[in-house]
Parts: sequence; C-alpha cells; structure tokens
Amino acid sequence: MDTNPTPFPQTTQTRLWSIVGGSLGNLVEWYDWYVYSAFSLYFAGSFFPKGNLTVQLLNTAGIFAIGFLMRPIGGWLMGTFADKRGRKTALTFSVLLMSAGSLIIAITPDYEHIGIAAPILLVLARIIQGLSVGGEYGTSATYLSEMATKKDRGFYSSFQYVTLIMGQLLALAVLILLQRIFLTEAQLHAWGWRIPFAIGAMLAIIVMYLRRSLQESVALDKKEAVDNNLRGSLKALAGHPRAVLTVIGLTMGGTVAFYTFTTYMQKFLVNTNGFSKNDATLISSLTLFVFMLIQPLYGYISDRIGRKPMLKTFGVLGTVTTVPIFIYLSQTHNFWVAFALIMFALLIVSNYTAINAVVKAELFPAHIRALGVGFPYAIAVSVFGGSAEWLALEFKKYGHENWFYWYVTGCIVVSLVVYTTMNDTQKHSKIED
Repeated sequence: MDTNPTPFPQTTQTRLWSIVGGSLGNLVEWYDWYVYSAFSLYFAGSFFPKGNLTVQLLNTAGIFAIGFLMRPIGGWLMGTFADKRGRKTALTFSVLLMSAGSLIIAITPDYEHIGIAAPILLVLARIIQGLSVGGEYGTSATYLSEMATKKDRGFYSSFQYVTLIMGQLLALAVLILLQRIFLTEAQLHAWGWRIPFAIGAMLAIIVMYLRRSLQESVALDKKEAVDNNLRGSLKALAGHPRAVLTVIGLTMGGTVAFYTFTTYMQKFLVNTNGFSKNDATLISSLTLFVFMLIQPLYGYISDRIGRKPMLKTFGVLGTVTTVPIFIYLSQTHNFWVAFALIMFALLIVSNYTAINAVVKAELFPAHIRALGVGFPYAIAVSVFGGSAEWLALEFKKYGHENWFYWYVTGCIVVSLVVYTTMNDTQKHSKIED
C-alpha cells in the first residue's frame, strides 16, 4: 500500500470536493448508527421477550451502550491505520464495516423464531458498527481539519457535525415517511423497522466506492522526522498526556449533553411527557434540522473569536440552564413549547459540537493526529455519551428521573473546568497549512 501519496493540489475546487466527499461518507455512517436509536421503539419487542416498554427500551439502550464500548477499540485500530497508511483508506474501510452491521440487523429473525440468538446477533452487529464509528470520527475529524486552510478551519470542520446530524435527520425522515405514509404502526412493529437498516447497508456500499476517489490529506505528504514504527502508535501518543486528557475532559460534558438532547429526547417525550410517537419524532426532526443548519455559523464564529470562548459559553450556559430546561420540558404537553425548550438547549450545545472536531485535531501533530483525536474521544463518548440514555431510563425506572438532570449538569461542570484551563487551540494549533 502506498504510504507516500501524491501531494494534494492546493486549489479551492479540489479542497471543497475532498471535504464534500469525506462528509458524504460521514453522513451515511451516522445514518446507519442513528437508525438503531430512531427505530428502537419499534424493534425492541422483536429482539427481546414481550414485557414492559421501559424494560424493553432498557435492553435496547444497553446494547446501544455496548456499541459505544467498542468505539475506543475502533478509534485505536483505525486511528493507528490512518496515521500509518493514510486517512482515505481508513475512511473507506470504516464505511464497509458499518454496512455489514446494518445488514446483520436487517436480516436477523426475531426472538420468537430463534430465541436468544436474536439479541446475540444484535449485539454482534452493534459491536461491528461500534468499531466502524470509533474509527470514523477520529479519521474524518482529522481529514476535514487537514483539508481546510487555517483561516476557515473551524467553518469547514463544522461540517462533520452537519453530516452527523444530517445522518440522524435522514434516519428520522425515513421513520416519518414509514409512520405517516407507507406503513401502519402494526406493520412497523412487525417488519417495517427492517427497511431503514437495509437502506443503510446499500448506501454504505455506494459511499465506500465514492471514498476511494478521495485525495489524501496534506499532512501525510509532509516529511516528518518520525520513525514509521512510532507513527500512529500508543507509545507516541503517550508522549502527549496533556492533550489526551484534554480531549477526554472537553468531550465529557459535550457528549452527554449532545446525546441527551438528540437521541434520548424522542424517548423522553414519549415515555415521560406522554407525547405520541409520531409527535415525538416530528419534534426531534425539527429541532435537529435547525441544529444542523447552525453548525457552520458557529464554526465560522470560532474562526473569528477563537475556540475557547465558545467552549466556555457552552460550559457556563449548560451548567446554569440544564436542570430548568428539563423541569419545564417534563411538565409541558404543548408541541411548540417542547420544541422551543429542546431547541434552546441545542443552541447552547452548538458551542461545543460545531468546533469539537477541529479543537481536538489542533492538539496533535500529524503522525498521531487520527489516533490522538479518535482514541481518547471514543473513550469519553463510550463512558459518558453511550451510557446517557441507559442511565436516564435507569433513574426513571427507580423513580428518580430528576437525578439524571443533575448528572448532565455535573458532566458539563467538569468540562467547563477543562475549557477554562486549556489553551485556545486556534492560536496554538499543531496543524500546518
């Protein structure tokens, strides 16, 4: 395999094509990942014995968390591969893994037909997808950050979350179409939930071929004085302990807030507020759509005022408003009030989501950048983001749902301490033009 790719031509057109091409793959990856959460209300009964809805959702949320636990391994393996062999090959392989995971879920028989084998196959599929997403994040964050010029790096790297959210929106759009136009609720519960997983598997195959045409990033063309055995290695990463701990700390509060106000909200509105599944899905879709549109704006602002002021804004406002937002949200049955409260929370979270990829990429030199971004980030997301939905449902199960509100707040406070003490990566970036 070619470890010395042809230099990337520095033109606006080719730069934009690389960013768009990389982002399209990211979109499909995250569509496949979020379809699980969007359709869990419908397939929970297919993989587990019939019973209480909260218990079934706990089971599916637990497997959702298992997928997250595989993300550090994916971040390690794919990050090492990307730093040694190139971002493009790693990105292509990650989308192939995601396709395989979606296909397994789409064709697995239900619990009534194969018993315990059904949830076992579901776990296997999420393990594969967890490896894929774990590798995707660090590599794509690195790739997009390296493709952009210094003056607009925050703006272009924000498209990672644009496509991440777009993937989630696409999953919800498929759900809405199936709910309101093509299938009855009974059909969705019986077999219709398999359709989005089949769509995801096919889209991933298409994107795999598209990614093969991407150019390699500039950073790998530079002749760094680094032993190839150290490139992308944990030994080399261990030489940057402050950067690694910074990634974990700055991610903690952001990932909990993000997964709380996106993936968990659909279930919260149904299970706590009593909204119908259709209305809960529509509210989630509308908030995510606006959330997606504003990411580039926040990225653009970070290029003008720096990364640190925005991270601190998220930390302060998130600490002060999370509990009140949850309290008012749990008490409302009005569609537009629920929308406004969730949207307000997402406006705050955008100070983190729009720039977190570029902040992490700017912390590491090129020879360990994909590993440095992906591995510690995946650890933080696995521990805090992947468990958020499960923990919220556990608190509810035992009658202490409000404890979760304070848990989210506490995680944001920890990250605020990191934001306050870290350097502004825009001014101390390790990415060269």
